[in-house]
Amino acid sequence: MAPPIAAQLLAFALLVTAVSAAETGYHNHTVGGGTGWSFNSTTNTSATNYSSWASTQTFDLGDYLIFNTNSNQTVVQTYNKTTYLNCTADYSDNGTFVYNGGSRGFGEALTVVVPLTIVGPNYFFSDAGDGVQCQRGLAFEIDVQRGLGLPPSLNQPPPPPYQEPPGPDAAQSPPITVAQSPSGSAFANLADVRVVVYGIVLGLLLQFL
Repeated sequence: MAPPIAAQLLAFALLVTAVSAAETGYHNHTVGGGTGWSFNSTTNTSATNYSSWASTQTFDLGDYLIFNTNSNQTVVQTYNKTTYLNCTADYSDNGTFVYNGGSRGFGEALTVVVPLTIVGPNYFFSDAGDGVQCQRGLAFEIDVQRGLGLPPSLNQPPPPPYQEPPGPDAAQSPPITVAQSPSGSAFANLADVRVVVYGIVLGLLLQFL
């Protein structure tokens, strides 16, 4: 039977593992659930109440929004509330990003993956139809939380790249916009801390076993 101190150290190691797993767990949020990101042009309404959907979710830094949609809608992300309320993408605003996958065909299926990289208010809408889709409900606001519990300097991955609207030479086939996994100093430093903790615990265990 292991000495009490060894058992305590083993329990501590298991606790560190559990906490580490919880801290690095980020989630995918499928916008609108099974309905997806869609607009009914016949009834001139959004497919669901996206603000109500967003109110049921908890959004943390490093999470992803998955927009299952088609090229009849756009996905605009902005940190500018005025842009959001105007339902029009401001291409001169560095805080506004348009995700369209480069598609120019009508009704082409798209999956747009948007990383949440900035804490605080994030606004999303479709500016298709000269902003009508946004005005009729294809829009929502979320509040991104600092889920990792790290200092601000360590948990702000770089913002997503700005994407220009498709030009005349854009590809015909519907591409998929795929975001990169979170990286940078926050995650690297967290991993380094775990390595050090595991090394200390293992060394202590070997002394008492």
